[in-house]
Amino acid sequence: MSAKKRLRAVFAGKDLLTDAADCWTYGYDNSRQQALPQAVCFAHDVDQIVELVRICREFHLPLVTRGRGTGTTGATVPLRGGIVLSMERYRNRLDIDPANRLAHVSPGFTNQELQLAAAKHGFFWPPDPTSAAVSTIGGNLAYNSAGPRAVKYGTPRDNTLGLRAVTGTAERLKTGSATTKGVVGYDLTRLLIGSEGTLAIITEATLKLTPLAESKRTLQAVYRDIHSAAQAVSRIMAQPATPCALEFMDGTAIEMVRSFSDLGLAADAGALLMIEVDGPAAGIDALAAQVSAAADGDGCLQVDVATTDEDVARLWRTRKALSPALRNVAPKKINEDVVVPVSRIPELIGGLEALSKKFAVTIVNFGHAGNGNIHVNLLVDPDDAAQMAAAGPCLDAVFDLVLSLDGSLSGEHGIGWVKRDFVDRELDATSLHLMTAIKRQFDPDNILNPGVGFPQSADS
Repeated sequence: MSAKKRLRAVFAGKDLLTDAADCWTYGYDNSRQQALPQAVCFAHDVDQIVELVRICREFHLPLVTRGRGTGTTGATVPLRGGIVLSMERYRNRLDIDPANRLAHVSPGFTNQELQLAAAKHGFFWPPDPTSAAVSTIGGNLAYNSAGPRAVKYGTPRDNTLGLRAVTGTAERLKTGSATTKGVVGYDLTRLLIGSEGTLAIITEATLKLTPLAESKRTLQAVYRDIHSAAQAVSRIMAQPATPCALEFMDGTAIEMVRSFSDLGLAADAGALLMIEVDGPAAGIDALAAQVSAAADGDGCLQVDVATTDEDVARLWRTRKALSPALRNVAPKKINEDVVVPVSRIPELIGGLEALSKKFAVTIVNFGHAGNGNIHVNLLVDPDDAAQMAAAGPCLDAVFDLVLSLDGSLSGEHGIGWVKRDFVDRELDATSLHLMTAIKRQFDPDNILNPGVGFPQSADS
């Protein structure tokens, strides 16, 4: 029996796409990568996934698992052909267990759906990527996608207790437990999170929930220049009151937004920080005062504390206007989410300014400054040969700069295809050898997202 007939026996009706015109929709993500899969399957239960893996092993077909395709590194693009497994219809379970502060969730639910369900019981799941309204829990786990709250509450790895999954050998796997303590065996849960579908297909997650804070305060600190803001980040993170969000925008980003909408910022604003603190209502003003004092200092032009919902909306307006402005000015920008130790953010920013001048490439910086996760945006026109010729060496130099500061090439976007050939700059040969051996143990036929995450030299 052919592979197509085998697939049709498992995925009925609209749960299997084979026409090229239909499959193209599932051949790209939020990167510049695109490829045509041979078929697209929509799973509803684990039995279908087990059988699909068996089919792919038998016919030596690559199997690429995806959620809603919001990733930026091409990890869900079938560049080697094969089958795309969409998990957007895998929505069997969304149970909140308030007594144990847990949620049991299928991978097809969006982050926002989980947050709304948890909020009814007074809880939230800390990871909050910008794409929360559409990105799925499965995708959040596959990329270890975090967002602003990670500065205080951690990433998916810190907020996931256990997983159910199917390996590349079509075996069902249960990792972790329903308890916050547990040291039996290796930590396979954390191993699978962030593995970008290369080790196993996640079919359910047991997530650790956090009680919603009683109160929150929003602050906006404006600085004369980028270096003053970077120094302020170090001061803020060195004092006892940890913000639940600490977002950063440089002067280029401010000017870009200023041309897109009226911000009400001073003409000499060269950088800003958006800060949120949360906690008990009785002490929230004291916490805000501590953070405000740390934010103030040399180069600080003003610190505003929101006192009403309207003030909060006004202060966040600048940051929320940035993404539309970037799409308007540079719809095909190169966006990298590098991360460095917080104390080295000033060195990173200074180095990026120097690279911008050296390569004549406009660089816009913003992101999650509280944990050093800076989104570095190279504004280049793909239709301009000179700009594109400079973009490659500039990006190369950006990565060298980050690694020289004890940083990492990716904070939350993953590796995918886009960054795979830079991985061996960060990981040594021993680490890569162990990782490829782990890959072979989970997926001996190399059918799960082959080629993703590893440099070509280590591609099994």
